[in-house]
Amino acid sequence: MPRGPGAARPAATPPGWPPGVPPPRAPGWERAATSWLLDQCPADFRAYDAWQRHPSALAWVATHHIDAQLRAMRECYRKARVELGEQLPEGAMPAVMDQLAAEGRRLRAAERAAGLVQQALRGTTFVPRL
Repeated sequence: MPRGPGAARPAATPPGWPPGVPPPRAPGWERAATSWLLDQCPADFRAYDAWQRHPSALAWVATHHIDAQLRAMRECYRKARVELGEQLPEGAMPAVMDQLAAEGRRLRAAERAAGLVQQALRGTTFVPRL
């Protein structure tokens, strides 16, 4: 790879960048980012061609969708013991709470990743920290 004052540097990806999505400006990165964003949304979103043509709009709606899921998961976590406690068999609640927490962590990571993709689509350049 050529190095020097005029050589193009590979784009950096910050912590939390979605796995499988190449760095911004890499060949095919927007297509991979679009596919990843669609994976974060309801399956029906793939039927709307505007998301394929306008990844920035998809990133915008995906961040809102993920945020809404995260808020719903937090509310479920807060209410699960009270609203489900008597309906579940004894000993089931810890597993339910663990899985709610795991989904919350997954959604937090997706929220960060979608926000980073949205920034990259807007032209933000990520610089590696030394």
